[in-house]
Amino acid sequence: MSTPYPFTALVGQDDLRLALLLNAVSPAVGGVLVRGEKGTAKSTAVRALSVLIPEVSVVVGCRFSCDPGAPDPACPDGPHEGGVGAARPARMVELPVGASEDRLVGALDIERALAEGVKAFEPGLLADAHRGVLYVDEVNLLHDHLVDLLLDAAAMGASYVEREGVSVRHASRFLLVGTMNPEEGELRPQLLDRFGLTVEVAASREPDLRVEVVRRRLAYDDDPAAFAARWADEENELRARIVAARALLPEVRLGDAALRQIAATCAAFEVDGMRADIVMARTATTLAAWAGRTVVLAEDVRQAALLALPHRRRRNPFDAPGLDEEKLDDTLEEFGGGEDDSPDDDPDPDGPGGGQPPRDGSDGSDGPRGPEAPEGSADPADSPAQPEEARGGRPAGGGEQSAVRAAEPFRTKMLSVPGLGEGAAGRRSRARTDHGRTTGARRPRGALTKLHLAATVRAAAPHQRARGRSGRGLVVRRDDLRQATREGREGNLVLFVVDASGSMAARQRMSAVKGAVLSLLLDAYQRRDKVGLITFRGKDATVALPPTSSVDAAAVRLESLPTGGRTPLSAGLLKAQDVLRVERMRDPARRPLLVVVTDGRATGGADPVALGTRAARLHAAEGTASVVVDCESGPVRLGLAVALAGELGGTAVTLDELRADSIAGLVRDVRGARGASGAQRRVA
Repeated sequence: MSTPYPFTALVGQDDLRLALLLNAVSPAVGGVLVRGEKGTAKSTAVRALSVLIPEVSVVVGCRFSCDPGAPDPACPDGPHEGGVGAARPARMVELPVGASEDRLVGALDIERALAEGVKAFEPGLLADAHRGVLYVDEVNLLHDHLVDLLLDAAAMGASYVEREGVSVRHASRFLLVGTMNPEEGELRPQLLDRFGLTVEVAASREPDLRVEVVRRRLAYDDDPAAFAARWADEENELRARIVAARALLPEVRLGDAALRQIAATCAAFEVDGMRADIVMARTATTLAAWAGRTVVLAEDVRQAALLALPHRRRRNPFDAPGLDEEKLDDTLEEFGGGEDDSPDDDPDPDGPGGGQPPRDGSDGSDGPRGPEAPEGSADPADSPAQPEEARGGRPAGGGEQSAVRAAEPFRTKMLSVPGLGEGAAGRRSRARTDHGRTTGARRPRGALTKLHLAATVRAAAPHQRARGRSGRGLVVRRDDLRQATREGREGNLVLFVVDASGSMAARQRMSAVKGAVLSLLLDAYQRRDKVGLITFRGKDATVALPPTSSVDAAAVRLESLPTGGRTPLSAGLLKAQDVLRVERMRDPARRPLLVVVTDGRATGGADPVALGTRAARLHAAEGTASVVVDCESGPVRLGLAVALAGELGGTAVTLDELRADSIAGLVRDVRGARGASGAQRRVA
């Protein structure tokens, strides 16, 4: 087994180390979600923590790590009365992104269950992680149904496996740690809420800290064992401190004043539900135990809020996580009092970061606490006033216009790709999936995961006499087993091609267009799509955002989008074709949906209308599902966007029709084949 990087050798990242240590002291805190850019020691810190967790005593021979002092009465390997115990290190189990449901929760031998009536259960990763650490790297890329199973087990302390009336239950209590890069997509808000704490990490901008990180990492890579030996004393001290804090935790008193501060803070930041209050209370008491105190102080409540609330106060996916610390301090001061909040008895000379000696001469700071604005973004409020559109549909000035703020997003109609796909699980288009309604049965390809009981019985029934059946039991062989086929929903690649030319540059119109695209991005986030963004103006088209799962990144690029110049419609469509061709090679199962946002005008170059028509027909020939959002305004409309939709073989909707609550509020399937009746019809 390789030697992990010592936890106490980590440089900076104080909040990350503190959150991990608090969960090591009290897994009831609910785990920690670590968010940050690549290369910020997220995985290194988690793996380093596993060495510090004290050993556990387990029943010898129990596959579910039962405690000999309090064995699980429902353990599948039990009963364990008088079981012999043995000490072993706490396990750290890693859940791969591509893991199956059976690998996570365990699997039943369906053939033996049907033929012999035996619960032959093979434990999964949730059983392996019991009383240890379950680490999920890139948790935001994990399939939703696996995340649901994972967080349900974490909340209930048990895992349930159900297969056609045969069920198994076993204890599953673990420290849950997830890491993610927000650029690759977000977790759903209800899943974010299930993580007790969250930490934002970023690489330090201090040269001295960066030098120390590189120096220590190179020394570790040269000789991991020798490097770990140099930090052995600090590791032992930190391990002993965890044990002491665990022993002290039951004696910590959470007074009424601290409870009022917790409740007032959660109310002030408009956090949904009561889970935040409970997590803050547990975190504050654990902080007190970590500091060697038996009374929770205001400073514990403040630190608990900074760890437990940022990911719960997001009102929509485009809100940046974080807390207004001035508002937090004002709330704590208003509802404080009644107890001694002086930290005079704090025996923690090293600070709450936990056990790292200040060898680098720094204070451990690792950059700003709050999220930084994306590079190159501009505040639309600081933009100069935009000239209004002239009567002829052109801006008063022919040059580039700076960005305008998007209008308020709204709920859109559902746009879906026709047919039946086989892409990644999502919520947009119909697809064959592992979860959903059962539509039929087939012979299993590989391991059987979803038994179709009726089809299996029908396959086995005609052969019972030939197989010598003499009793009431059904003689089932492997060839009789049938896999259930299911239909659910998939996520698609939604590629936006946005007209940013001069004909769109009027402030009011561009604000409405951005609001519509932002609404579609929000819809894509909720339906678990990948998104991409192409803009065209002037002489060419630009890939503003390559296809990604990060809808937040697309929203940021859209907000700072300038307008002006000619309308190279053909360039935008050809650029979209290039992007889709590459994505088909990367992920052939994910079907695309092309969303063109334009008024349909095409200018610049020789015969721009004919070029745009030919480019649109290329998409139609490839069968790309498409929709044109018609941004033309005014009493006189030329219908150019509708004509473009016809050439694409798709459909056209106006900005008003895009709203789910419009008069034509029916779910609209995007027509992928040319010539579909009504595909180019616009609803008045």
